Amino acid sequence: MLNISRKIKAIGASGLLLFAVLAGTAAESVQAAQAGVGAQSSQSEVFRIMALGDSITAGYEPGMTDVNVKPYGYAERLLEQSWYHGRSELINYGILGLTTAGLRNYTEAIKQGTPATPEGIQAGLRDPRITQFAALTPQIKAELAEADLVTVTIGGNDVSSLFLQAKELGEAEFQSQLEQRLADYSANLSAVLTNIHAINPQADIIVADQYQPAPKFAVKESYTQLMDAAARLTEAADSVVAALNAAGTPVKVAHVASRFAGVEVSLTHIFGEGAADFHPTQQGYETIARVFSEVQWGQYSVPASVAVFPAPASMSIVVKGVELNTPNKPILKNGQNFLALKDVLNAVGATGKWDNKTSSATITYGGRTVVITIGSKLMKVNGVNTAIDTPAFLQKVGKEDKTYLPLAALATGLGFDVNYSSHLRTAFINP
Repeated sequence: MLNISRKIKAIGASGLLLFAVLAGTAAESVQAAQAGVGAQSSQSEVFRIMALGDSITAGYEPGMTDVNVKPYGYAERLLEQSWYHGRSELINYGILGLTTAGLRNYTEAIKQGTPATPEGIQAGLRDPRITQFAALTPQIKAELAEADLVTVTIGGNDVSSLFLQAKELGEAEFQSQLEQRLADYSANLSAVLTNIHAINPQADIIVADQYQPAPKFAVKESYTQLMDAAARLTEAADSVVAALNAAGTPVKVAHVASRFAGVEVSLTHIFGEGAADFHPTQQGYETIARVFSEVQWGQYSVPASVAVFPAPASMSIVVKGVELNTPNKPILKNGQNFLALKDVLNAVGATGKWDNKTSSATITYGGRTVVITIGSKLMKVNGVNTAIDTPAFLQKVGKEDKTYLPLAALATGLGFDVNYSSHLRTAFINP
């Protein structure tokens, strides 16, 4: 997108932040280099995720206007989960303030493959990227056609104003308006999912239902009424998906609402009188990601770097979906993460030979031969010299000297795909 690499395209936030995130992959590359990871080859198939929807998809949290803050929502977490299964990338087109009608218009424009206008998508959208997102519809159509998984969160903006007015409306008026909004939601959602399937019939499509975000103490007597309304939205989503499946359009529902029920105070931000501004907390976004991951892969994995308290000093390493468990802990040196050569070679199935005379290791994997020499800022890849920022070194572990290599060199030399999550303090390595 906009000359951004296809490595990771995670776009979404608020205000000034959104402009910074449009160039987010550059920052991601810097972060990866600092972590000692990087490089990707076309050796393996890439699993492509596209996230469509509203501010929940964008990963927005109230007050997120700092240009130095990058969104870390459910979609970014879902990308991390996908790294457990192989090479993956994310493209996020979450739009702040989007309704189901707006997403219907947007997916219609994407299906047509012609540039749209912001007004043609939805009048009054405040997302500063909307002009660019509208103009990119031909490119988005091509990206959507290549996606393996499409996730959708939409509908909160359809009913949020009604939820906020619940205390002022009589029961009959509330139910009347709810019925109309449910009808519109169902019609629009059906059209959105049909459009996505028409563009890419092979993609897995998962849509989330709508949770009720306000805790009981904030809405008091309206809580039961709002919970009943949220249940109706879940029923509507289930009904739409059941009808589409019956008609040959396979879609799944991520039942997020049930995970928020009764624990809204820990999973949502509550701002203003009567919960006037509410979005998921980081725990809430993790909950949403967990549901999507369980629907897609049957599980949600948590690395040791975050699964235990206090967190271990070293980072976690996940190789081909399996967390590396070794007494040879990763070492941080000069801002780079180093791993013991033997452990990684065993994990990925590569072969290696050590030469005491030259203090070098010859590593073979997938048609590549890499020679790395202790202390040298050059390595040979199939006989060609390649620069290394920080050289390999020997580290005393017990009575043995272990060869430690920077992840970036390993990825570059052997053609692995290596991604580092600073939030999880985990490197994911996929051949």
